[in-house]
Amino acid sequence: MKKELILVAFISAVFIYGCQTENKKQTIAASQGTLIDAAKGSCPYLTRDNKNNIVLSWVKQVDTATSVLCYAVSGDEGKTFNRPVEVPGSNNVHPHGENMPKIIFKPSGEIIAVWGAANPNPENAYSGLVYYTQSFDNGKIWTKPVSLTKDTASFDQRYFDVALLPGGEAGIVWLDNRKRSKKEGSGLYYAVTKGNNGFEDEQLISEPCCQCCRTDLFIDKKENIHVLYRAIINDSIRDMVHIVSTDKGYSFSSPKRISEDNWVISGCPHTGPAIAENKEGLHFTWFSGGGSAGVYYNNSSDNGQSFSNRNNVSGKASKHCQIASLSNDNILIVWNESFADGGNFNSRIGIEERNADGNVMSKAYITAVNGDASFPVIHPVNANKVLVAYTERIKDSEYVLFKQVMLE
Repeated sequence: MKKELILVAFISAVFIYGCQTENKKQTIAASQGTLIDAAKGSCPYLTRDNKNNIVLSWVKQVDTATSVLCYAVSGDEGKTFNRPVEVPGSNNVHPHGENMPKIIFKPSGEIIAVWGAANPNPENAYSGLVYYTQSFDNGKIWTKPVSLTKDTASFDQRYFDVALLPGGEAGIVWLDNRKRSKKEGSGLYYAVTKGNNGFEDEQLISEPCCQCCRTDLFIDKKENIHVLYRAIINDSIRDMVHIVSTDKGYSFSSPKRISEDNWVISGCPHTGPAIAENKEGLHFTWFSGGGSAGVYYNNSSDNGQSFSNRNNVSGKASKHCQIASLSNDNILIVWNESFADGGNFNSRIGIEERNADGNVMSKAYITAVNGDASFPVIHPVNANKVLVAYTERIKDSEYVLFKQVMLE
């Protein structure tokens, strides 16, 4: 315990610094970074439970060969977190920031923890499986983990996302090796929970998808179900596309590019898209190498029928962007940005605030210029505050930190 306290004190000292702002009209100020756990970890994810408390989940490293999925609940809007809870049976979790484990709380009180595990096989040495477990007593007892699908033809399930559906059930989307076409790429699947029975009624809703970029499942205020993912178009272009269901998931629209970036790449960028909503409509952020590479933003005021021209957020060394809308309808985007610093390559977390129409108000960097921070996630606290969690590499080891970001 003494060693852990020393480690906490050391790392906390490293994170005492000011934020660099680029717009004097609006100020972005971040608190000191706080460790969620003294143990090594990665893959943070933020959500809320059925009592509206903020919940932070992550992957804790047990030893060099084993990790476990954990989560902690905050009773004070992300200032502090209760003692971490380890999810039983999750010790096969495969830490991957782009395929981060997630936890979802149904209004009924059921908790579902979902994670990816490695599944190398002759078909694909990098393939994986998605597992989940359920708790019906506030995390005291958990069901035996099961695979997301019972179809033995599925040997590769990855890059999933979960969301609460109208009526209190949970939905999930994921990339799967099963598809109709023999062309390169993955199929996009969708399934829902039914009471206590877990995920059922899986259906193939689109293809072909880029195999290694995360998906985004989003439910809007009118109860439409949106899915965002990187598609493979004309066998070579890997651009972001949007599909939507207006009939509670029974059918989905044809894929439509949110931006015609025309990024031709023979490989997987490992950086997916994100979507949010405010009074003006839908808002998107993503990374593209088409044209001038970087993180971009655009929006749609007609439920994805048309999209505004893309607008640059950050340069070509920026990836892993996330987006959120505030109660005042402003939009926030976070990302990690790599750069050379003398003989070292560092990475820092950037954050940008836009007004309801999507115009830039301010930008700042909320981690140290000489640090190595990546895979940020963001969750609103109120109109003037958000919680950001991220992974930081310190002395060749990774830790999960969080901080409050104030918008003034």
